Amino acid sequence: MSDARIPDDDGIQPADIRAVRGEGRAELRALLRAQVDIGRARREPAVKKPPPKPPGHRPGAWPPGTSPPGPPPEWSLPPEAWRAAARHHSNEINRPDQPCDCGNCPTKETR
Repeated sequence: MSDARIPDDDGIQPADIRAVRGEGRAELRALLRAQVDIGRARREPAVKKPPPKPPGHRPGAWPPGTSPPGPPPEWSLPPEAWRAAARHHSNEINRPDQPCDCGNCPTKETR
């Protein structure tokens, strides 16, 4: 390992490695593994805890004091209006050249 490959700011200097090598291979491995762990700790962001759940909250339930939205307003139309709209749509698709008999369309004279 050359001196140029060891950065100056990581806490290990070439003289330190020489001294640890004299103590044995296991000591050198432990030192290098500790340095790898220190480097990983610098790179990886700390794990954030999720925010605490509000007290008394049931999973999937609406928060207290609120309710789910009601049915859309078009569901409250009378069945006759639905039938007329369906007939008008059918007339536009199946008989586009004939006058519409749905009951909602104005006559050609008033158009």
